[in-house]
Amino acid sequence: MEEVIINEHNKQEYPPAHSAEHILNGTMVKMFGCPRSRINHVERKKSKCNYDLPRPLSEEEIRRVEQTVNEVIERDLPITAEYVTRAQVPEGIDLSRLPEDASEMLRLVRVGDYDVCLCAGSHVEHTAQIGHFRISSTSFNEGSFRIVFRLDNPDPSFG
Repeated sequence: MEEVIINEHNKQEYPPAHSAEHILNGTMVKMFGCPRSRINHVERKKSKCNYDLPRPLSEEEIRRVEQTVNEVIERDLPITAEYVTRAQVPEGIDLSRLPEDASEMLRLVRVGDYDVCLCAGSHVEHTAQIGHFRISSTSFNEGSFRIVFRLDNPDPSFG
């Protein structure tokens, strides 16, 4: 088999939070039809994701997002990665954010049957390692809705 070479990732995320971000992105796409977060900052203590939305979400919608993310986490889905060529990327996967020098071989990350996207970051092996997802604040500014989230009780093996 030919050796797989992909571009190096430019940052090291906290795997439980980065995995939660994938589930949050999948939830936002499914619930509101928006693109995946265009700006995000994923950290151990708190993480932020910005979504292109025409309006702020209601308190009830925010609670539904949080509940849905936690339901996916509780399903204990496997998080897996596979390498594919550009031609093998499934329909619906956005390639527009790839850097110009991106390799022909790309890495797809799947959260069970719930979410799939291109990603070079670090993840947990299964969703139960994420812990409890909590939206700690939100804000809206000119078509950009920000969600700030924290994780309670992530798997201690991630430090």
